[in-house]
Amino acid sequence: MKPLRIKNAADFGKVAVLLGGSAAEREISLNSGNAVYQALKAQGIDAVAIDVTGSPIEALTNLKVDRVFNVIHGRGGEDGVLQAVLQVMGLPYTGSGVMASALTMDKLRTKLCWQGLGLSTPLWYVLKSAADIDPCIAKLGFPVIVKPAQEGSSIGMSKATNRDELVAALQLAKQYLCDVYAEQWVQGQEYTVGVLDGEALPAIRLETPNTFYDFDAKYRANTTKYHCPCGLSAEREQQLQALAVQACQALDVKGWARVDVFIDANGQSQLIEVNTVPGMTDHSLVPMAAKAVGISFEELVWRILETSMAGAGEPV
Repeated sequence: MKPLRIKNAADFGKVAVLLGGSAAEREISLNSGNAVYQALKAQGIDAVAIDVTGSPIEALTNLKVDRVFNVIHGRGGEDGVLQAVLQVMGLPYTGSGVMASALTMDKLRTKLCWQGLGLSTPLWYVLKSAADIDPCIAKLGFPVIVKPAQEGSSIGMSKATNRDELVAALQLAKQYLCDVYAEQWVQGQEYTVGVLDGEALPAIRLETPNTFYDFDAKYRANTTKYHCPCGLSAEREQQLQALAVQACQALDVKGWARVDVFIDANGQSQLIEVNTVPGMTDHSLVPMAAKAVGISFEELVWRILETSMAGAGEPV
């Protein structure tokens, strides 16, 4: 990892930690944001935690801060809307800029970008109505996983192994008021790779007895296993890390992120999605990977905040 650029907590000025939001991931954001806030305070950084329940403009009006640590997951915090507000207000912030945030929040458009660059991602079919069910089956077969394109934390996702399940999965995903698509089910092992300031952290292999790594497996179950070291050879892990960095660069992701990827039964890496505001509790995946290379949670938070000093987070 790169050496620390900021040595003095006072150099950050006053930092607003934005958390909460109104998306489906609000509860997770509150946990992440509070953990970040406590880590900043423990290092002597002048921080204030702000639960954004409505307009971020109202939340920040008349608040004298020098920069923002954004920990709002999902729509309204991770999709470019908040980033645009902060840039207009002239407030530097952590994470990606407007375009990358909007693009990566939309898993469908993300896949289109990767496909255009020749990066492998599972086949998919957009489901607009019941009329798309049979064409989808003809293209992808079964099983598939159905996803709302603009939700995180596996919210609204379900596996379908037959036509009736596919119809039910479409109806569930449509409730989230965004594009819905079916994605070819990948038989293989699931990994996630954190990227911090352009450098990949160690890969983590995910293992769950659930049908897939769903909301329950992520936040509630005690049966989910996280393997770090991930079990790959050093050469294969380096290839996976390089792919994660390439996947982020393709979308202009800045600051920090987490890339989800499968290695299928043929040994092919299949990119799934990018999270530009990953979970930040002491049990989350990016902190877990950072710890594996000797970066404590507090140091990780400091390093992420450093990325607000230049780049995407600087005002336009």
